[in-house]
Amino acid sequence: MKSVSLTVYPRTQAKRNGVKKLRQNDRVPAVIYGRHHEPQNLEVTALDFKKILAQTHSENILIDLNVEGDERAKRTALVQEVQHHALSGKVLHVDFHEVFENEKVTVTVPVETYGEAAGVKAGGILEHLLFRIKVRGLPKDLPEVVKLDVSNLEVGRGIHIGDIALPPGVETVGDKKISVVMVAAAPTEAEEAAETAAATETPAEPEMIKEKKLEEGAEKTEGDKAKAAPDKTAKAEKPEKAEKKK
Repeated sequence: MKSVSLTVYPRTQAKRNGVKKLRQNDRVPAVIYGRHHEPQNLEVTALDFKKILAQTHSENILIDLNVEGDERAKRTALVQEVQHHALSGKVLHVDFHEVFENEKVTVTVPVETYGEAAGVKAGGILEHLLFRIKVRGLPKDLPEVVKLDVSNLEVGRGIHIGDIALPPGVETVGDKKISVVMVAAAPTEAEEAAETAAATETPAEPEMIKEKKLEEGAEKTEGDKAKAAPDKTAKAEKPEKAEKKK
């Protein structure tokens, strides 16, 4: 991974209003941290950082930071995280992870494919199962992106994490048996029809539940009728009581 140079500045504005004002002045708040030094708040010119992003394949970038006023000549760091505005895509914040040339680090890199798989030509379907993988190595040896040639993949064949060829000194991290890409056989008409039927079929209501609901409904109806019916007995007793008083 080639490094690029970037000038950054110590940041004193840490509160919400200060950060908001910083962004209004086309500056991006940032922070650098690592195992050997305390975290430090920084700020970077938005245009400078935007140019760096435009020149790379991913946000996995190795940067030689020139911190204005810092006694160290440069600080090598990986771009650990970039926060973007959900609507405009504008960069809101950057995390730098300080690294050293002789210290191995683990990063997540994107996976891209190229070529047309032989199995796809035969009617199969190329399935891209894993779009990012973890790799470990010295900063200068790390790839920005992993590219896989799928041209020789037949139906039923795939590429696993352990099959990926990486630069010398770099290794994959994780279960080597996990598939990254594979060519699956296209579903038959019968399979497609079965899937469609299963998706649209409404499960029938069990008979016992139906009967129970009907019984409950009947009981409720009879109860309502009983409540609504006039009390003939009460009306017939009233005249008798009146006669006794006379």
